Amino acid sequence: MLIFDVLGTSSQPNSVPAVPEAQEHLVLRNLRETYDSINAENFQELFHDAAQFKDEAVSLFTFGYLSMTDRAKAEQIYWASCRKILAIIRTLDDIPQEFKNLEQILASIYYINLSIFQSAPDCWAIDQLFPILPIHHLDQEPTERATLADLTCDSDGKFDRFIDRLNVKPNLELHTYTPGQPYYLGMFLVGAYQEIMGNLHNMFGDTNTVHVQLTPQGGYAIEHVVKGDTMHEVLSYVQYNGDDLLESLRQASEAALRDGRIEIEEAQRLLETYESGLRSYTYLNL
Repeated sequence: MLIFDVLGTSSQPNSVPAVPEAQEHLVLRNLRETYDSINAENFQELFHDAAQFKDEAVSLFTFGYLSMTDRAKAEQIYWASCRKILAIIRTLDDIPQEFKNLEQILASIYYINLSIFQSAPDCWAIDQLFPILPIHHLDQEPTERATLADLTCDSDGKFDRFIDRLNVKPNLELHTYTPGQPYYLGMFLVGAYQEIMGNLHNMFGDTNTVHVQLTPQGGYAIEHVVKGDTMHEVLSYVQYNGDDLLESLRQASEAALRDGRIEIEEAQRLLETYESGLRSYTYLNL
């Protein structure tokens, strides 16, 4: 299995902006009234009303009759309305066809500390599905629906298909992420084969590996630890020598010192940071 942490998230707005003291534009008042009126009996009708008012706000902005701030407020109220409707349709046994994709549209993106191309290439190449589950907060019910995006710069570096009971689902049930607090997920049935198939896409190397053995007493013991690639090692795979790079930076720093373009403390800090980076893991260390 592969264990990785969540680095951050992004999602559609979930709250309505405060009512201003001054009179606000009619389209925003209509959107607020729509949001406040949504309930289990009228959510279908008001969903269309909210979409119409949001489109009207976009048109008004396009023609210069609505400010950027007010357009942002319109978007915020619209998405808050959609989330309010989503909470209603989650309680229904039979979801209307027009709302089938609402869960997917409102799914958050959880940014994860791995490279799919390195550690799970079959997921990207042949649509192989691997079980992915949170291994934190297992005593709490997950309330978020999310897709996962990795560290690479490609839009293909993502998980947006997950194993379901009978089929494939487009998002994963996760807990609310709190910045600054660790939140770990596990991907199962991967390992040496996926690492061998992987590549240095975006210069992400092999991950740290731990061999764990169950003991007769019911516990576990760590038998062996295999350190993952450092930046120095990965650079050497593509014919760059880390020592040469460090020496080039040292010489450039010396030249800058002679010209008075940098202080000696800044030069020392720059070299120490650069050297530390070369020795460190290719994935983020938080």
